[in-house]
Amino acid sequence: MTALAHGIGAQHDLPLSPFYAFAGAFTALFVSFLALGLLWSASRFRGDAAGRPLPPALQRLADARPTRTALRALGLAAALYVVLFLLLGPDDPDRNPGPGAVYVLLWVGLVPASLLLGPVWRPLNPLRTVHLLACRALRRDPAEGRPLPARLGLWPAAAGLLAFTWLELVSPDPASTGHLLLFLALYSAVHLAGAARHGAGWFDRADAFEAYSALLARLSPLGRRPADRRLVLRSPFNGLDATPQAPGLVATVCVMLGSTAYDGFSDSPSWITTVQTSPLGRTTAATLGLLGAVALVAALYALCAGAVRLISGRIDHPLTAFAHSLVPIALGYLVAHYFTLLVTEGPRTLMVAAGADGPAPPEPLLGPGGVAALQVASIVVGHVLGVVAAHDRSVRLFPPGRAVAGQLPLLVLMVTYTIGGLSLLIA
Repeated sequence: MTALAHGIGAQHDLPLSPFYAFAGAFTALFVSFLALGLLWSASRFRGDAAGRPLPPALQRLADARPTRTALRALGLAAALYVVLFLLLGPDDPDRNPGPGAVYVLLWVGLVPASLLLGPVWRPLNPLRTVHLLACRALRRDPAEGRPLPARLGLWPAAAGLLAFTWLELVSPDPASTGHLLLFLALYSAVHLAGAARHGAGWFDRADAFEAYSALLARLSPLGRRPADRRLVLRSPFNGLDATPQAPGLVATVCVMLGSTAYDGFSDSPSWITTVQTSPLGRTTAATLGLLGAVALVAALYALCAGAVRLISGRIDHPLTAFAHSLVPIALGYLVAHYFTLLVTEGPRTLMVAAGADGPAPPEPLLGPGGVAALQVASIVVGHVLGVVAAHDRSVRLFPPGRAVAGQLPLLVLMVTYTIGGLSLLIA
């Protein structure tokens, strides 16, 4: 499972100069902060109101019933195909494409797919399709159900993401077909029961993969205007600015950040020794490590939000007001840790599914130097995008005299996250 859980194996041997990596990152953050403070005095992002409509023909094609039906059929067929491989195939990830389909094609593949095409998992989600078919058989409106409490927000999605990342990063044998089948069965049962009680809206707020895809899609150039449902081309910053400030948003993003950070840290020799020699046992120690990584990310952000509130004197909910600025940071971490996993294990998984017996993964597209540069650039660019998103929100919410000062805690947070992210790559 090592090949599936870690994109490049021994990250700590990358040909990367710590001095140049940290110096470049700090320079980018501070220059961005200063330039924004001097040149960006009014909010420029318009959220869901922004965007240039796509041609009507593309709109009709995207919204046509045959298109939606084809996407549902594709998602359901792919899910059944994976389940059959897990049920009938060998319990060996080198000869069974099931684990790779879940951990690589789904979990990692959703990142570029959502960035390019928007929230793609919603039309593909096989659980939505099963619920829809069941409702049609019962002659029931799929949207019918008890309203979800507003305070619930994205908390179920955050819990689902944490459960999945635990399976991938902590469980004793994550590539075991039996473990994967048990997780998928429990996950399906929980969400189909939730949809039966609350209607199809349950998936929007509770399905971990829909929430994950929808958050990443905030940075997609494709979006929909809620007012008229038009497909539009937009600046990714406008999509990010329109992120709903729902309860559980911070938790969801912190799980994305913390679990990816733990994935990088868990590869270090010191942590491997710690979990192997822990009197608590490997699984318990690793579970505490994963929870600790998520808690640390959340605690740092909560301290930052508290400082922002003290400085601004008027922001009532700083935790959710600036949570959208963490999404590009999470994206940078995901690209840094999983790019090579996708481009090597993804094709190999498809070759195994096509019938190849234990094929070797293709040669990496980038050498060690290129991988190192991509990883550092991903983390730095993610943080710079976070600084821009936070600055625009600050000048909108803060009094003019406090707009720059109110961002100082956010800058400190970005620097802290950058130090942590780069340290995981080069320590």
